[in-house]
Amino acid sequence: MFKNICILLVCATLLLNTGCSVYMAATQPGQKNVELLRVGTNRDLLIAEFGEPVSSGVDGDGREYDKFSFVQGYSTGAKAGRAIFHVVADVLTHGLWEVLGTPLEATFDGDKITYEITYDRNERIAQIIKFENVSSSIARAQHRVISSLKW
Repeated sequence: MFKNICILLVCATLLLNTGCSVYMAATQPGQKNVELLRVGTNRDLLIAEFGEPVSSGVDGDGREYDKFSFVQGYSTGAKAGRAIFHVVADVLTHGLWEVLGTPLEATFDGDKITYEITYDRNERIAQIIKFENVSSSIARAQHRVISSLKW
């Protein structure tokens, strides 16, 4: 009887002692629907998906634009799969997996993406510019026009 209780307590401790990697995997940023970023999409749909723009204004041609910056995360299934993997690895290694799992999850925290969206008169997308390497000081120089409406 005492042996069974000890085994049960050890198993419960191992299951409850899952560390940061499980939590980090489960709480990674969610995946944004970047399929909305195409010529003709209404501005309201973008704000609903990506939140308020980080900046807005009017360009030299008098067209309104927004800059959206967000972290492109992972689907719910991918996050759940990673969390389950970390739980199993923690149990099988008696918690030693956390030495590798936590730093791994810290590096897989999604990609920061910035888009500059220019609109037509009807607040529909006319041009999309994706900025690469947004964390660098030369991000403005490194961009790519994704799609553009001919004027």
